[in-house]
Amino acid sequence: MTQIKKILVSQPQPLNARNPYQEMEDLFGVHFDFKPLIRIEGLSAKEFRAQHINPLDYTAVLLNSRLSIDHFFRICEEMRIQVPETMHYYCISEMVANYLQKYIQYRKRKVFFTEHNKFSELLPAMNRRPNEKYIMVMSDVHNDETIRMFAEHKIEIKPAIMYRTMINEWPKEEVFDYDMVVLFTPSGVSALKTNFPNLTSENIKIACIGTNTANALKEIGLEADIVPTPEYPSITAAIKAYLEQHCV
Repeated sequence: MTQIKKILVSQPQPLNARNPYQEMEDLFGVHFDFKPLIRIEGLSAKEFRAQHINPLDYTAVLLNSRLSIDHFFRICEEMRIQVPETMHYYCISEMVANYLQKYIQYRKRKVFFTEHNKFSELLPAMNRRPNEKYIMVMSDVHNDETIRMFAEHKIEIKPAIMYRTMINEWPKEEVFDYDMVVLFTPSGVSALKTNFPNLTSENIKIACIGTNTANALKEIGLEADIVPTPEYPSITAAIKAYLEQHCV
C-alpha cells in the first residue's frame, strides 16, 4: 500500500484553522505544508502603457480570477482612469463575479458569469451585444485557447497583460521529501520542473486541478494521480478519497 505522509500544497495556507486539509491531517495522520511554487507581480502602469492599450477604449472586460479583478482596478487606478459605470464584466464563475463587489456596485445587467467555469457559456450574452468591445486581463504566462475560441465565433478579444508569474526558487538547504504535491496551474507545473528536473511519477504522487494543468504535467513527462471528478468535484475531496483508499 502506498505510504503518504507528507504533502506539499503549492498555495498559501488557508486562513481558517478548520479547513479540509486540517481535517485530513486529523483523519489520516498526514501532514500538509503550504508553500507557493510561484508568485505574482503586477506590471507597473508604465509597463502596461507599453502595450498601447487604453481600458477606456473598451466596453467590457473578461475576468478569469479574483486576481485579474485586483490587477484590472489597480492598473486603472495607477493610470488615473475612472472605470465607467457602463463597463460590462464577463466572469469565469459566480465566485469571481461576486468578488467584483469589492470595487463596483454590483448590478446583474452589467455582470455576467458562467455556471461551469467555461467562457464559451458566455457566448449567448455576448452575441446579444454585437457592438461590445472586449479586453481580457491576463498574466504574461497564459494560454490563448480562450482567445481563439472567441475568434472562431467572430468575437474579438484584446489580451491585456497586467501581471506576471514568477517562479519561487526552492531553498537549497531545504530537503524536498514529499510523498505528494498538489498543483493548481500550468505555471505551478513549470515551477516544479524548474526546481526539481529529475522528479518522476515513480517517486511522487501528484494531485492537480484543471485540464490545462494536467496537460502541462504530460508535457514534462509526469502524470496526475488525483484529479477532481463528478463524484469528488473539489481537489480536497479528490485527495481525501485517495487517502481513504491508500492510507487507512
